[in-house]
Amino acid sequence: MKMVLTDSDTLEKSVEKSQAERVEANHISDSLTLLLYLGLLVLSLLTIWLFKHMRFRFIHETSLAIIYGLIVGAIIRYSSNPREISVRTFTLLGNPTGSLSNNVTGAPAVTTADPLPPEKVLLSMLELGSSGNRTRVYEYDYARRLLNRNVNAPVLSEKATFNSEVFFHVILPPIIFCAGYSMKRKHFFSNIGAILTLAFVGTTISCAVVGSVVYGLTRLSRSLSGSILFTDCLLFGAIISATDPVTVLAIFNDLNVDVDLYALVFGESVLNDAVAIVLAQSVEKYDSLAAGSATFEGGAIVTSVLSFLGVFFGALGIGSAMGCLTALITKYTLVREHPLLECTLFILMSYSTFLAAEAAQSTGIVAVLFCGICQAHYTYNNLSEQTKRSTKTFFELLNFLAENFTFLYIGVTTFTYRSHVWDLGFVATAFAAILLGRALNIYPLCCLLNLGRRCRIGANKMHMLMFSGLRGAIAFALAIRNTSTDTRKMLFSTTLVIVIATVLLGGGLATQMLHWLRIRVGVEGESDKEQAGADAANSNSPGGVEAAADAPDDFDAAEVGEEQAVSGSLCRSGARHKYEGRLTRLWHLLDIR
Repeated sequence: MKMVLTDSDTLEKSVEKSQAERVEANHISDSLTLLLYLGLLVLSLLTIWLFKHMRFRFIHETSLAIIYGLIVGAIIRYSSNPREISVRTFTLLGNPTGSLSNNVTGAPAVTTADPLPPEKVLLSMLELGSSGNRTRVYEYDYARRLLNRNVNAPVLSEKATFNSEVFFHVILPPIIFCAGYSMKRKHFFSNIGAILTLAFVGTTISCAVVGSVVYGLTRLSRSLSGSILFTDCLLFGAIISATDPVTVLAIFNDLNVDVDLYALVFGESVLNDAVAIVLAQSVEKYDSLAAGSATFEGGAIVTSVLSFLGVFFGALGIGSAMGCLTALITKYTLVREHPLLECTLFILMSYSTFLAAEAAQSTGIVAVLFCGICQAHYTYNNLSEQTKRSTKTFFELLNFLAENFTFLYIGVTTFTYRSHVWDLGFVATAFAAILLGRALNIYPLCCLLNLGRRCRIGANKMHMLMFSGLRGAIAFALAIRNTSTDTRKMLFSTTLVIVIATVLLGGGLATQMLHWLRIRVGVEGESDKEQAGADAANSNSPGGVEAAADAPDDFDAAEVGEEQAVSGSLCRSGARHKYEGRLTRLWHLLDIR
């Protein structure tokens, strides 16, 4: 593109002045935006304290964050005045044949042989002056697709909506790592068979059911039947299958709910997020391989399945290797004599796991999850006492801030995001699909699991698992990562509604649901003191890391006595049980519960 300008002698000073003013304005608006979010966090913290002090359980902190975000987002949207910016419109005539087309807009026309919008635009400006002519080139980056030609928007409205990569590189890693690092390992591993089944098989079932139901029902709509493909529906199924019951788990923790139910809900949600992320990547992989095909491509399906396995287990390997490497460094060096260096090394190694997996074209979220599990299981026992306390406190703090910021941002984005595509029919279809998908996930698999479990999952626990399928940060982050087309914008807008609705309803009804279903509360589980004692015993054992690796076997024997004390009518009597088939005996070895 070329533009011709005159008075080049005075242009350079004008450009410098304009750029300085723009930088200063952006600096002020960025500071104001960050101050706004920090103010919202402070307000949320004070309200959370007030609710805890008054023992008010009908609105959880995440629900409160969303409500505050919605209020502030609405104020920004409808009270701010748009700022005027300089705009010149050019028409880029994209044509695969490279032939000229009619310029219907009347703006300057440029022809390209590439039908896709360019990532960068170089604007060549010819400056005419008394001292001679000069050509300057300016670079512009692709931002987004506009629904109309109006680019004037309130400054806060633009700044309040961050780049989606901020979530994947800054916000989500601490949340996922803390989930792995702070898990109650005894109850997690004693229910590992049920957790893996619900996470892997259950998430796949949910993705397939949601995708199929949405695709089938959208065929009945004239406006959607021609614009949304089956791969789009399947991608939506993968995105919306990522559960995030942070609200329910917080209430479980406050009320000391049955430890097995807590472990099932927590474990299923943690691994479910990892599976949903890789499933979404696999669906996108299939879509790119089978582009333009109206039928299922067998080769593309096989490639996508292999991609799923490679990405998931590759990330698992990277996370586990980095966790074990950190354990070996802390075990065979004297870095523990310098707690500050030790704590810094621990944090850097943990975060580098995410970046290493992303650089290897895997998924950093899965890697950092398993890194957290390995750090808790191996590295934690080699750390000094000061570093143990510091890392626990640090990651709990990061997790708390990141989660509350995420839900604040969800509320604000509902109003400040400028490219929403709403379809009430699709929203209603999505709600029906996720309810059906969750039901076909939980109830059949729990009935199957009961064939080999010593303590069966009762009907009330199944209902609570069904209720705990809230959607949250992972679904939101997956949906907002790509909103380049109208279909993707509609998927994001629908996901936003589902996240807000499930968090508000789940947080408000969780305590009452426990009462209705008569779920046991006030159960003494694995206390911090018991866990600390176990960690100390492992760290003082001759085997060090090796002893920690054997820790799950140490507490398996104790599980029998604990179950006999708190099992209830659903646990089968006797220390040893005879199973009717080889598969159930094998399953019992994996899932002792």
